[in-house]
Amino acid sequence: MNTPLSWIKAYVPELTCTEQEYMDAMTMSGTKVEGYEKFDADLDKIIVGKIEKIEKHPDADKLVVCQVAIDEEGTTTQIVTGASNVKEGQKVPVVLDGGRVAGGHDGKKVAGGVKIKKGKLRGVESNGMMCSIEELGSSTDFYPDAAEDGIYILSDNPEYKDAPVGSDAIALLGLRDADFEYEVTSNRVDCFGVLGIAREAAATFRKPFVPPVVTESGNDEKTEDYISVEIQAPDLCSRYVARVVKNIKIEPSPEWMQRRLAASGIRPINNIVDITNYVMQEYAQPMHAYDLDTIAGHKIVVKRAEDGEKFQTLDGQERELDSSILMICDGEKSVGLAGIMGGENSKITDDVKTMLFEAACFDGTNIRLSGKKIGMRTDAQAKFEKGLDPNTTMEAMNRACQLIEELGAGEVVGGCVDVYPEKKEPIDVVYDVDKINALLGIDVSEDEMCKYWEMVDLVPDKAKKCVHVPTWRQDILRLADLAEEVARFYGYDKIPTTLPSGEATQGGVSYQTSICNMIRNVIESYGFSEGMTYSFESPKAFDKLLTRIHPGAIVLLHSTSKTNEEILDELLTKWEEMGYTFAPLSELIAES
Repeated sequence: MNTPLSWIKAYVPELTCTEQEYMDAMTMSGTKVEGYEKFDADLDKIIVGKIEKIEKHPDADKLVVCQVAIDEEGTTTQIVTGASNVKEGQKVPVVLDGGRVAGGHDGKKVAGGVKIKKGKLRGVESNGMMCSIEELGSSTDFYPDAAEDGIYILSDNPEYKDAPVGSDAIALLGLRDADFEYEVTSNRVDCFGVLGIAREAAATFRKPFVPPVVTESGNDEKTEDYISVEIQAPDLCSRYVARVVKNIKIEPSPEWMQRRLAASGIRPINNIVDITNYVMQEYAQPMHAYDLDTIAGHKIVVKRAEDGEKFQTLDGQERELDSSILMICDGEKSVGLAGIMGGENSKITDDVKTMLFEAACFDGTNIRLSGKKIGMRTDAQAKFEKGLDPNTTMEAMNRACQLIEELGAGEVVGGCVDVYPEKKEPIDVVYDVDKINALLGIDVSEDEMCKYWEMVDLVPDKAKKCVHVPTWRQDILRLADLAEEVARFYGYDKIPTTLPSGEATQGGVSYQTSICNMIRNVIESYGFSEGMTYSFESPKAFDKLLTRIHPGAIVLLHSTSKTNEEILDELLTKWEEMGYTFAPLSELIAES
């Protein structure tokens, strides 16, 4: 799980700390941070410049000499460049003398960055450099409006065209940020989304948690008039929510959404795809969109695949399926691998008019095994594998539809189709203050414990001595789990170190072992010696056994494998041929 700090701060607006402070505090409160990467670590003295004048280089055909304004007062500096896409009046990122860029135009980063110094190019003074997106440490995958071969023209982007000359270009591009990598355990499904991490950050730093306000949107029409849903495999699909959006407008998503996705390692594509990815990152709830006009009968059926069925996924590959794999089908055909990837036959194109939005909760184990069978691994699959909370599905769907309307990406049809056969209910976990204190070795009052629980939306009931646990906290089932919540917000480092209490018990042997020891002592008192044979694993071991027998030897024969059983008869025959006889132990003792 990777999350930019800026996205966390969007929901914890009062959070003020350094990257290292954030990493240390979150790790101590139970949300382990593996590390972080500062996007601006190798960037320095990079501002928004404006090209005022361009002249040909007097001694180089492929170079031009630019006079670039570096502040609002009109102060200019001279920069020589070989870029072919620069024009007068453009605003561009400029690194000044003594500044640093992340790497070269080839996209390869240099450890510590590349320092830019004043110099001369073919005899003409150059006091800085205009930057491509690669030199800023990113790529056109995450900044699709940037030139693939040339300077990043800020003024070509409506979001940047009004940026003041001389302002911080690094901040303008959203690079004053850091990407944090978390080690999230499988039981904390809620922390596979930004909202879950933000809730933990708010509790850790004792700051207000301000999640987005989600409201149900939609016109006066009914989704039921557009689509119907049937779940034929309720053991593999606990909930399926469908909504319809018409009058789709495919266009780039806004810069703030692109920056958050890019910082999370997700390449922006268009507003519809970006919204589904955004909600998946935010709520840990994967979503999928289908072209409604390709859905036969305007019906969705969730069922198992047929043995030997062939299906072409969005990546263009044909997959062979079996009946263990869950499919999303329409009235005639399969249109998606449930929880993994949609089908080529129902993909969203630029010509889409009406779209079907899907948010569901599938069985995590089945999704994992299905992905392994067909050799696929997707971001959605990774989320479903953990076992999602079905009660989050509707909120995530409403959030996606809300964003569609806010971004003008389409018209949301009113209502929804929600198939939820067996609703998952919250649970109450009983607590005992004295037991929790004894377990942790601390002395915390009931009021303080309740405060810790409330910080992460666990609702205590002092009258009933229990805590109301929401369904998205699947890890809290018993008193020990409540004690863990107290421990991590009280502070593991504040819990005193104590020696183990209690008394040590005297060791001893089992009754069976004591009888064996007694028999061994009796036999040895009659003058016998003990020998233990090896398991018969090879002809080499067989040869060793033939030479290790003598009169009066006690042979322990273990039939531990089929090979040993086959060797056993041959071994006894060989010993008899050598002149040895065999008798019960009782007879040998009597003779002695």
